[in-house]
Amino acid sequence: MTVLDIAGLTLSIGGTEILRGVDLRLEAGRVQGLAGESGSGKTMTGLAVMGLLPPGSQVGGRITYGDQELLGLSPGRRNALRGTEIAMVFQDPSTSLHPMLSIGAQTTDHLRHHLGLRRTAARERAVELLSRVRIPDPAGALRRYPHQFSGGQRQRIAIAIALACSPTVLIADEPTTALDVTVQAGVLHLLRDLASEMGLAVLLVTHDLGVMSAVADRVAVMRHGEVVEDGERHQVFTAPAHPYTASLLASLPGATGGVQSLDDVRALEAT
Repeated sequence: MTVLDIAGLTLSIGGTEILRGVDLRLEAGRVQGLAGESGSGKTMTGLAVMGLLPPGSQVGGRITYGDQELLGLSPGRRNALRGTEIAMVFQDPSTSLHPMLSIGAQTTDHLRHHLGLRRTAARERAVELLSRVRIPDPAGALRRYPHQFSGGQRQRIAIAIALACSPTVLIADEPTTALDVTVQAGVLHLLRDLASEMGLAVLLVTHDLGVMSAVADRVAVMRHGEVVEDGERHQVFTAPAHPYTASLLASLPGATGGVQSLDDVRALEAT
């Protein structure tokens, strides 16, 4: 089932054309990969969905969520959707988590603000969320601060906060770039499992085709603000239709590049 439909999305900032007619569909329970080199428009596509573009941005096309056209919503309604029904995980958890606030404060404040939960109920929900993303001793973790966790654990906490209000869509923007390969595998495994277990529609933005091959159900490739190829993972990786996709695959180390399947992800996570 299509949850989010992006059609003909265009974006210009300061007279510079960033996106040139992007088409993508996110489906419940599936991971849609969005790959491409730096500057191709991947992150801007995610930010356009979230409504987090710089002032003065000129946006065209459609972004349809359910029966709502997001580009036509009032700022108030867009804010109500952001973080509750459509959430985002950013590349560096060190910048998305406040260094001076405990994990409990950051998680429960989010829940109390958006869901109106009382302190005790918010704390119980926070413990449940941290447990779901496999943080050891989740109750004790609420009293700790971001610097007391590893990079991979901080990213898991950021994912837990993004999931706090049970969103339908999760945009993950380069969520494993700053992590070593073993930790990366665990975070990828987590995203894949969350999509399956919660029915999340996940947009996984990355320049790393090895990451993409491990978890994405479907892969779109961007170049110069356009989607030049979009297909099922196996088809894109074994028989790319666009020369640019073929060149990206050919540039991978060993022609395949790192993590290739969920079995590889689980094997790395177990090491």
